[in-house]
Amino acid sequence: MTSSFGDVLAAFPIADFVEHAGSSGDADVSRALAKDHGSRDVRDFAALMSDAASRRLEGLARASHELTTKRFGKTVHMYAPVYLSNECLTTCTYCGFAKGLPIVRKTLSNEESLDEARYLLARGFRSILLLTGEHQKLTGVDFLEEKLRLLAPVVPNLAIEVQVWDEDEYRRLRAAGCDGVVVYQETYDRDTYAKFHLAGKKRDYDWRLHAPERAGRAGMRRLGIGALLGLHEPWLQDAVAVAAHALFLTKTFWRSEISISLPRIRPSASGYSPQHPVTDRELAQAVCAFRLLLPDAAIVMSSREEASFRDGLIRLGVTHTSAGSHAEPGGYIHPKEAEEQFEVNDLRSPEEVAEAIRDMGYDVVWKDWAEPLRA
Repeated sequence: MTSSFGDVLAAFPIADFVEHAGSSGDADVSRALAKDHGSRDVRDFAALMSDAASRRLEGLARASHELTTKRFGKTVHMYAPVYLSNECLTTCTYCGFAKGLPIVRKTLSNEESLDEARYLLARGFRSILLLTGEHQKLTGVDFLEEKLRLLAPVVPNLAIEVQVWDEDEYRRLRAAGCDGVVVYQETYDRDTYAKFHLAGKKRDYDWRLHAPERAGRAGMRRLGIGALLGLHEPWLQDAVAVAAHALFLTKTFWRSEISISLPRIRPSASGYSPQHPVTDRELAQAVCAFRLLLPDAAIVMSSREEASFRDGLIRLGVTHTSAGSHAEPGGYIHPKEAEEQFEVNDLRSPEEVAEAIRDMGYDVVWKDWAEPLRA
């Protein structure tokens, strides 16, 4: 029987890899860079995240750019988030949707959901990520299935970033038109996870950790993972865990596209602010290291980051990006009528982002596939 990632992680020496990153020198970095693409392991990733590698960031950037271009061409895939609801029964102390916060709550009706989708379709988007808070009654499987069946006939690519479900429930959502599932573990450190997740179903660390595997067994075409970098200190521990998780999913669900997101924790309505934020240079190095470890993985960068920095990351290895995003329910048609989940820092329109991408010599991809006949 195939082991779960939970079994792998329980025996995984994260601290040893972080120590290796701290002790790596030029020879370790050169050894990692010299390896054939697809043959690097987490030890190589740790070397590429070292201070010695940081001093050679230009060389890492060049290698990452060349590998990305070889695997993906000079293309950037565009998507947009649609927040269906900010109702939530979970208490995550860093989140703007957390239960108990005195914020304006809103759940979109079917017509409002269609209006949001039509707005984005008119601006070129063909890939939409649906998001909700964690409310089993108001935004459960029945709610999501209804919204997917409503939107699937008009939106070619639909994915979800919501509370996690069992395998049969993911099969229901797949049959309703869901192409992909994104699950941030937030942090892979159990103690830190318990510190920030105080109540609600999300408090169950293992149930969340194994969600991508349940989604993969249910036949989801895309599986996305990530951690909120900076939530746990040192953040490199979470980066190493994401690397190990992505390698596991790549080998186990080889029919699915694996994507990784590298969001930095941001201030929110909860009042949370990171004590030791990840720097721009550190995040750029992480993009390069992840690309060199995972040649075929999609690397996703959201509108959390500022415009010029996001543009620079595209040259390093980012392949998927959002544009013109709103992080509150109904935000495209009626902005600011509800609380947003986090601060959006790239305020450019989709047209402006697309133009910037083309100016860098890249093609903008709005739709990358079509399913002739949905189940």
